Amino acid sequence: MGNRSSIISPRLLPTIHQNPYAYTGGRWLNRDELERTSRYIQFDFSALCDRAVHACPGAHRVVKHEKREGGFNRVFLLTMDNSACVVARLSTPIAGPPRLTTNSEVATMTYLQSKVSLPIPKVLDWSDDSSNPVGAEYIIQEHVKGVQLHQLWPTMNSEQHMLCTKALSLAMKKMAALDFPAYGSLYFSDAPIDTRAKIPLEQGFCIGPHCSPIFWNRNPGETELYGGPSPDCGPWRGLESYCRGLIETGFSRLPKEEAIFDELPHQGSIRDHIYLLNTSQEMMQRLVEDKRVQDAAAPTLLHPDFHMRNIFMSPEDPTIITGLIDWQSTSVEPAFIYANETPDFAALPEESSGVSSHCEERDRKDASICYQTYDVCMKGLVPKLRPARLLDPTFFRLFHYCHTTWRDSAPAVRQELIELSARWNELGLQGLCPYSPSDEEVKSHATDYEDFETVQKLKAWLKSSLHTNSDGWVPNDVWGAAKDAHRAAYDEWMQTARESEAQGDGLTVEKANKMWPFDAR
Repeated sequence: MGNRSSIISPRLLPTIHQNPYAYTGGRWLNRDELERTSRYIQFDFSALCDRAVHACPGAHRVVKHEKREGGFNRVFLLTMDNSACVVARLSTPIAGPPRLTTNSEVATMTYLQSKVSLPIPKVLDWSDDSSNPVGAEYIIQEHVKGVQLHQLWPTMNSEQHMLCTKALSLAMKKMAALDFPAYGSLYFSDAPIDTRAKIPLEQGFCIGPHCSPIFWNRNPGETELYGGPSPDCGPWRGLESYCRGLIETGFSRLPKEEAIFDELPHQGSIRDHIYLLNTSQEMMQRLVEDKRVQDAAAPTLLHPDFHMRNIFMSPEDPTIITGLIDWQSTSVEPAFIYANETPDFAALPEESSGVSSHCEERDRKDASICYQTYDVCMKGLVPKLRPARLLDPTFFRLFHYCHTTWRDSAPAVRQELIELSARWNELGLQGLCPYSPSDEEVKSHATDYEDFETVQKLKAWLKSSLHTNSDGWVPNDVWGAAKDAHRAAYDEWMQTARESEAQGDGLTVEKANKMWPFDAR
């Protein structure tokens, strides 16, 4: 690692607590070492600062740096000796395929800036070739002005919430109005992709392979578990080929050896998953023949994570958008993939289990207004999304889950197949349903699905009580307390299992231990 002090003040060189290469933003209650090592980036921090200085006319050195961590990126807020401030971002190895992830993100931002008036930060310098002097792919972009919406939201009144929701819905309208010839990810025309995997868009741009880590098996531990990427990452000119890509991806995510993956009782064998994937393919082939599904499948590009933490607003007027960040893994999808997702700023509140206070009632009413505003905008102002939002979501759930059957376990996708089969005629689908489960299969599934739901409830309980996410991530400053609380929760769960086993109720200690979602105990 070079330390060229000419471009960064010696007193600001990274300390062990600011380690730019390792993930230091928190710990995980599950697979902690794997999660952290999967986010290690080997690069030259001084060379990155050098590129940032060159991107700021009149600057000579970095005088202040602040490291920020994301699940898929390492971010540095760099301040120069002329007060200029830029953001330098590096993708972690789990963010997606090398070169394609960076090229696609920059191309997407550049394309959108040329087409719509949205406050997308300007890219000042970038490289998708890790053989550059920095030693890693990077993007250097403008520092967005304003305040993240999640910080402003609690201080805003009901009218501001509604107007903010409307403004953000109109931003989505602008994105969704753009037309594309295929499904996949955007790239520059000279991206390092086989020519056969490029579909021309406009001068300088093309549609290429989908760069989501799901299609490339890039999440922590997946390289060892599954091997290489899906044999079909796109691009796809039509809905039928898109569906084949999902199924091929599902097959690519099945482990190669059965014996070493006996963890969850309801996981299902590799043979079970092969059967589910083949059945899903038959069902989707019939679904894509339905004109209602075809009408809801227009190639559509929207921000992949359109939530408060990626939205910056003016502190003087929180209804004015000042920045939209984190365009990584943006893709062109069938409209129905986006249609029924609701951003957190428009989400309905959870139902209260008891008597509500005046403030809770007010917050629920406020959230309901935001949801209605968002729903009206999506149905009335975004023609591509309207057909899907008006259809029963049962039409589309298989498209969301079929390619992740192994990760989510067999009951998750089998439940969708059984429900679709049961409602086939009710939904107005033509002909005989290609899947008709036997009574024995339905009965066996009911037991497995109960176990699946138990695990989901455990995760939800732990997320709430330990203030973590579904992966068990917690900030460093509460790591010790979270481990202790987690251990107490585990002990309580196992005591419940011991009592159940003693009474012959079906939940054994061995089964309960396997069902526990985190391992830091």
